[in-house]
Amino acid sequence: MARQARAEITRDSVLAGAADVFLRLGYANASLSEIIAQSNVTKGALYFHFGSKEELARAVVDQGNERLVSSCQGFFDPRVPALEACIGITYVVADLSMNDPMVGAMLKLTHQIGDYRGAQGDNIAKTWGDTYRLLSERGVAQGDLEPDLDPEVIGVLLQEMTAGVHIIAVGTDSIDQMAARMERMWFFLLPSIVPHDKLSYFREFAARRLRRYVP
Repeated sequence: MARQARAEITRDSVLAGAADVFLRLGYANASLSEIIAQSNVTKGALYFHFGSKEELARAVVDQGNERLVSSCQGFFDPRVPALEACIGITYVVADLSMNDPMVGAMLKLTHQIGDYRGAQGDNIAKTWGDTYRLLSERGVAQGDLEPDLDPEVIGVLLQEMTAGVHIIAVGTDSIDQMAARMERMWFFLLPSIVPHDKLSYFREFAARRLRRYVP
């Protein structure tokens, strides 16, 4: 049991070190020697758990996604209005992108690896696309989205806009502004998708969520 516990601690150290390096240098520029130094483990310890840089990167993707899903768990409660959940999830993405290197690295690596898959083989982009689509279906049924909207189209749109805000924030080295940009995204998007009599409420809801992350 003690040996197993030490192995788990070593694996967690490698993943944490790898997340830091991938976040800082990107997948292409990250080297295993850099990750070994950042993790403070031996080369043998790293290769005991991960056979290649790609295998390690995919494990970071899985762990980062697990953390993001866990942080969004409250929004998956069917008692939470679906559009409020969509708005809330985007702010969690913004917050963890800045404050959790594992999630930040995961979001970068899914683009940089190229196929959006972790070590388990799941397509992270497709999984989140399904989540946004299901929430959009509920939003239409609950009357918070216009009744003539196609939930699949809206789900893809929300995913695209959230990913776009993240990509531009990373590309312009302004990840600290991501939450504020999410609020602007919602401010301009909401008039196109919610009934007029609910526009003020949801704009204010998005602004209140922002204040949780930006004093």
